[in-house]
Amino acid sequence: MKNRVVITGIGPVTPIGIGKEKFFESLKAGKNGIDRITNFDPTEYTCQIAGEVTDFNAEDFIDKKEIKRMDKYAQFAFAAAKLALEDSKLDLSTIDRERAGVFVGNGIGGMQTLHNQYEKLFLKGISKVSPFFIPMVIANMAAGHIAIAFGIHGPTESIVTACASGTNAIGDAFLAIQNGEVDYMFVGGTEAAVSPAGIAGFAVMKALCTDHNDDPAHASRPFDKNRSGFIMGEGAGFLLLEKLEMAKARNAHIYAEVIGYSRNNDAYHITTPAPDGEYEAKCMQLALENAGIKPEDIDYINAHGTSTHFNDAGETKAIKAVFGEHAYKLAVSSTKSMMGHMLGAAGAVEAIATAFAIDEGIIPPTINYETPDEGLDLDYVPNKSRAANVNVAMSNSFGFGGHNACIVLKKYNGD
Repeated sequence: MKNRVVITGIGPVTPIGIGKEKFFESLKAGKNGIDRITNFDPTEYTCQIAGEVTDFNAEDFIDKKEIKRMDKYAQFAFAAAKLALEDSKLDLSTIDRERAGVFVGNGIGGMQTLHNQYEKLFLKGISKVSPFFIPMVIANMAAGHIAIAFGIHGPTESIVTACASGTNAIGDAFLAIQNGEVDYMFVGGTEAAVSPAGIAGFAVMKALCTDHNDDPAHASRPFDKNRSGFIMGEGAGFLLLEKLEMAKARNAHIYAEVIGYSRNNDAYHITTPAPDGEYEAKCMQLALENAGIKPEDIDYINAHGTSTHFNDAGETKAIKAVFGEHAYKLAVSSTKSMMGHMLGAAGAVEAIATAFAIDEGIIPPTINYETPDEGLDLDYVPNKSRAANVNVAMSNSFGFGGHNACIVLKKYNGD
């Protein structure tokens, strides 16, 4: 018999709040977290805005000595994992840490460190390159830092599937507990790519919104007819997943139960999703089958919803293909409208938002939704959060390289 898996701790580090209280309050309020870039001077860039974590102080979570050895992407992850542990009230000294693991989704790794160290190499010479350069830049080190700090000896992995990374990390962790490999998983996603190269790279691809530099609050507008590209975000989200029996034994608060997961690839293009959404639809369908539920059981979908034409149109088509008439009865929203696209962190933060919708009975809105687009006619929960009984919800993530990942969460009713 497969183990049941529940979410008992959450740790968001986001452009709309650090910690669950601020994050949940911002979701309810439909807060905008997008503004002019402060990480560097963006004056010469075509896109000058992003969703930054402007109130982050690494010293609140990490020893000063260790901060110097960690890129911001790893700092975000470490902070989010500590918040999730604190929220869960799990005493690590009481568990078998050989039966606990850490899975971290990430898209790019230490991009800011890469920029800084290349600058030193080319302008000042080899001797100025930091001895911590490689440990800071490689994409596995966020998971390594967390495992070392928490004394975790079980499976510790880094999942790199672009914008699907965070959801893949959660789904793979779910399977590890479900199949009996471990009892606890610290799992999430992290990204810190609001850097000169990060913004420049996405801008020259024509992926970023460039026409709202003077109006950042209205730049990210998923599913709206006047959307013009996505906005980069940064931050991290972490969850503690654990076996239901463990959670019940310690009387933990259960935000939601993880009941389904699927991943596939549309094998279409390195950056553009297939326009018909066929394999996005198949991924959603397989997640429903894995969860053992019917399409009409879903009350809410936290959409990938990037505010780009290809994603918004393709995802809408996919939802209609899977859910049929029920697509018009369920709620669909994109929290990227508030935070921007956090790349490898997006799926994890959006899973937290989905668990919030289930636990609190409040569906986050799609802000900046003003003008309906032809064919995009679902209930996108425009502009204001909505009180609702969310029993079962899905969270979608679709990434460069054709990666698709979907998870299904359900309200835990004490059974």
